[in-house]
Order: sequence, then structure tokens, then C-alpha cells
Amino acid sequence: ADPVGEIAMTSEQKVYEVVLKQAALVKKQLSSLDKPDVVLPGSLLNQAYDRCGEVCAEYAKTFYLGTLLMTPERRRAIWAIYVWCRRTDELVDGPNASHITPTALDRWAARLEDLFAGRPYDMFDAALSDTVTTFPVDIQPFKDMVEGMRLDLVKSRYKNFDELYLYCYYVAGTVGLMSVPVMGIAPDSHATTESVYNAALALGIANQLTNILRDVGEDARRGRIYLPQDELAQAGLSDDDIFAGRVTDKWRSFMKNQIKRARMFFQQAEKGVTELDQASRWPVWASLLLYRQILDEIEANDYDNFTKRAYVSKGKKIMSLPIAYARSLV
Repeated sequence: ADPVGEIAMTSEQKVYEVVLKQAALVKKQLSSLDKPDVVLPGSLLNQAYDRCGEVCAEYAKTFYLGTLLMTPERRRAIWAIYVWCRRTDELVDGPNASHITPTALDRWAARLEDLFAGRPYDMFDAALSDTVTTFPVDIQPFKDMVEGMRLDLVKSRYKNFDELYLYCYYVAGTVGLMSVPVMGIAPDSHATTESVYNAALALGIANQLTNILRDVGEDARRGRIYLPQDELAQAGLSDDDIFAGRVTDKWRSFMKNQIKRARMFFQQAEKGVTELDQASRWPVWASLLLYRQILDEIEANDYDNFTKRAYVSKGKKIMSLPIAYARSLV
């Protein structure tokens, strides 16, 4: 292999290799015989899943409502994945984040390996351990999410979009790759498995870019700037402008381009949602429509994401649910 060629590989190419790996696993339709059984009595396992459902209901209300339309087995599995992702995220963003070290993340990664090997540490782990024996879920996206948490410990600037794309994949695109095997692809879908995974990946990237644009001021107060440095420079902006929190014409112009890119990823994601199993579409449509509206709110705030937090009102959220439901039927 040409070492220069390897260095030139873009983040999108690296991530696509993970997509192909996961898609191949789904095509094989690995049965639970290929994976270890979780040694946990049924009643305890039900309790573990119920507890995951409670966490999901508390922290992701709209998404939780959508999961209630899924088959019971899929619903429980999505709750288990959601809880693991939330716990992973809390390692670097939660109340004890200031005490988290690379060693702590090493322990969490080792625990993940145990969980996939059928050796869960606690009830939440047991639910996920059971999920990965039931559905063709690959460990790589989970490992990659832990990698994203490592980045947060050491990196607070991204020199270009290629670097930022990889970060967005690690912390959010991975969720799409974890979820599609559980949500399932519609039996009558003519789309390739890879294209459905690519769309799921695009939704994760779009959601994370939206988070970044919404939280510019909040992140700046923690000394972090999750925006491509080269594009800031091209717009005539610097880190100082962001720390000063000034909404200028240069800033508005820069933000318009960033929002345009995020919307492009949402558009890519739409193509894949229609290919999911019908019972799984509603929560994904709801998530997509609601998250995309955050971009509209940034615009409505005249691009002031320094002192104002763009959020979608309860009324708008409620109005989005029937629209998402109607789209899920198409």
C-alpha cells in the first residue's frame, strides 16, 4: 500500500469503511448463536430494559414517545443504546467531567469489550449486552464514540471541516450506525444497505453540527471552539471575535454557510429515513424535523448564538409530531 495514499485518506473515507463493515454484518444477519448469551434471569433483564426506558423518557421525551410505536423488542434495544450513549457522553460533559482522565476512558472501553462478550457490569450494561446478542450491531461505532470523548479531553480547536467531520462522526454519527440494525430496513426497500447507513450517519453529523452552531457561546465560555479554523479565517474572523461574542456582518455571513452545510446533511438523511422499517420511522422523523428547526431559530435570533440559546418551543414541538407521523407512513 502507498503510505502517502493512506495519509491522504479523508475523514469521510475512514468513516465509510466503518459503514461498509456494519452493512456487511447486517447482510450476514448474524444470529444470537454467533454471540455469547447473557447470563441474566428474564425478570432481571426486563427490569434492566424498563430502567433504560425510564432514563430515555426523562431525558429524551419526544424521541421516547416515538419509540413507543416500535415493536417491544426494538423499542427496548433502542432504549439500551440510548442509555449507553448518554452515560458515555456524561463522562466528559457530566457533573464529574473535570475528574475524567484518559485512564477512566480506557476502563470504560474495556468495560465495553466485556459487555459485548456477555460480561455486563450492571443492569444498564446487561440490557445493552442482550441487545447486541439479538441484533447485528458491530462494536466499532461504540469504540469510536469513546474515541470522540478522548478528543474532548485533549482537543479544543479544529483546523478544517475534515477534522470536524471526524469528530462529529465519533460523537454523533456513530449513534446512527448503532441504531439502524435495531430499527431495521423496510422489507420492500430497494435501497442498498450502505446507502441507508450513510443516511443514518448523515443525520448524526447534521445533529452534531446543529449542536455546535447552537452552543457556540456556551462552548466559548469553556475555551472551546468547534468551528473550522480555516473557514473562520476566510470569513475574516478569529478566536478573539468568538470569545468577544460580537454579531457582525462577517459573523452572519459565516453562520449562513455553516447552517447551509448542516441542512445539506439533513437532506441526505431524509433519503434514508423513508427506507427504515415503518414502525421505526416516526421517532427518526420527529428527531430530524425538530433538530432542523433549531437552525431556523438561530436565524430568527439574527445569528446571535453567543448570548441566546436557540430552542424549539413546546408548541412547535407538538406541531411537528403529527407531521413526522404523516411522513413515517409514506
